[in-house]
Amino acid sequence: MLHTSAKDLLSQLSQIIHSCREDDFSRPLSELSDSTFGQHIRHTLEFFICLFDAKNDGTVNYDQRKHDTLIETDKKLALTVIDSITDFLDKHQEDFQLTFEANYAMSDDANDSMKSSFYRELAYNIEHAIHHMALLKVAVKQSLTYISLPEYFGVASSTVRYRAGFKTNQ
Repeated sequence: MLHTSAKDLLSQLSQIIHSCREDDFSRPLSELSDSTFGQHIRHTLEFFICLFDAKNDGTVNYDQRKHDTLIETDKKLALTVIDSITDFLDKHQEDFQLTFEANYAMSDDANDSMKSSFYRELAYNIEHAIHHMALLKVAVKQSLTYISLPEYFGVASSTVRYRAGFKTNQ
């Protein structure tokens, strides 16, 4: 289910990237605190990239993402990255152990480290993507109104189920 959910979100991102005009992809938008559509796409995709790179050394640290400005300015590259992430998801269905590292301090270089797993971090990436998609949705509805959004773009699956009247197990 995690893989399917992640791939669905990536497909939704791909749809709106295709719809976004080239000049709007890298234009600062006030609804995004003057960041760009492309920066939010890049940020979201780089979290997935960090997770997939962790397959090699067993450690995931989202603070060490590359901030690749080409992904945020080149729609074709962003779409290629989405295809690569989707391909990785298709090829790696099994969970595996990871070490999660992060530094939440404002003025200290020391990382905290804890046990995690690929599935746990994939779930985090899904939630993180939904958050940024919700921000993109605001920008699209305000400034990029020509972009047609998928029905549940930027909405958590729990919210979709709640709105549909599904009861969750308690």
